[in-house]
Amino acid sequence: MLHLYNSMGKRLQTFRPVNPNCVNIFTCGPSVYQRAHIGNFRTFLFEDVLVKYLEFSGYKVKRGLNFTDIEDKAVIEAEKRHKTVKRLTEVNIKSFLDEASLLKMKRPDYLPRASRAVDEAVCIIRQLIDRKTAYWHKGDVYFDPLKFPGFGKIYGLDMSRWPKAKRRFSKDTYPGMRWNLGDFILWHGRREGERDYWDTEVGPGRPAWNIQDASMVNRYFHETLSIYCGGIDNLIRHHDYTRAILESVRPYPMARFWLHCEHLFVNGRKMSKSRGNIYYTDMLIRKGYSPAEIRFFLICNHYRRRINYSERNMRKAADRLKALKCLVRGIRATARGKPQTRFKMAINLRKAFVEHMDNDLNLGKAVEAVQAMLSTIKPEVLKPGEAADILGVLKELDHVLNVLF
Repeated sequence: MLHLYNSMGKRLQTFRPVNPNCVNIFTCGPSVYQRAHIGNFRTFLFEDVLVKYLEFSGYKVKRGLNFTDIEDKAVIEAEKRHKTVKRLTEVNIKSFLDEASLLKMKRPDYLPRASRAVDEAVCIIRQLIDRKTAYWHKGDVYFDPLKFPGFGKIYGLDMSRWPKAKRRFSKDTYPGMRWNLGDFILWHGRREGERDYWDTEVGPGRPAWNIQDASMVNRYFHETLSIYCGGIDNLIRHHDYTRAILESVRPYPMARFWLHCEHLFVNGRKMSKSRGNIYYTDMLIRKGYSPAEIRFFLICNHYRRRINYSERNMRKAADRLKALKCLVRGIRATARGKPQTRFKMAINLRKAFVEHMDNDLNLGKAVEAVQAMLSTIKPEVLKPGEAADILGVLKELDHVLNVLF
């Protein structure tokens, strides 16, 4: 049985979907004021592996992934480049989809954009104001976390630290990994001279970042999600906000499982423009790495462990994949006929893979076990049917990996 580490409760739990007929998953997508880098893709590919392993395990899955295409950062970046926000973000959305395809990421069933879910955001804001969970202040709308019982539960926030004095935080995002202990913004009322706004029932303005996911989930999913995913940074000042908003207007939990992927560092340091250490997929391709090798490097670790990009680590991953594919080619050359999956080695390969994947998607250990078993096989002594059985299992596993064939 599959066990996943649930950030809500901080423990491994047996995975049981809310709806056994379809596992509904929502994953935080990119903020498209800039291009997605390999650290972003580490999270998106972990989520891709999750979806594909659930399918491998027999589940039907529906996944939503959103684009944050209207926020403070996008407005500032567009002004800096003398572009409209739409023109800026369209380029980055196309780039993301092209790179996701290159890295063999399955296209999500729903790809909503925040800019196209403004009506849903406004509808939720009106309900929150009516329930006095949110309120107007100087033309903007804020959410009062103290009005939501259990606020901060996903992160494990110590609410005894909450200040007695009223504090408001008016930006979409703040630098650093610390909590803003106070009310957070839901709606930016239009200021004089602002170009990017909508005329709505609550007046001219734009939805703040923290209501956007809630509005897009509300459009496509009308039951508790089985899984909600994102990067580890979403545990601070985001997912608890999103949960509080949506559960304030819907009479059921937002999600059963909350999964978070750790960061990718570069040479031991966090990626940043100021350090000049941001890497993109095309930069690695120009270094001679294939898309399969990039995907393998990004997925072939445990998703809850921080990984470090360095030329040495990338080369090791590429060499390891080459060795693995060499073993597969030897078996492929011997295989004849349709796989029957009767050969003991084939059965054991699948069993080893499943054993590690069922332990909180430990893909690194799963691949290690498969590779170790394959290295003991001498293709020249295999019968064609036995090789066909092994090849059939490997193709099945590669539905999840997408790097072998």
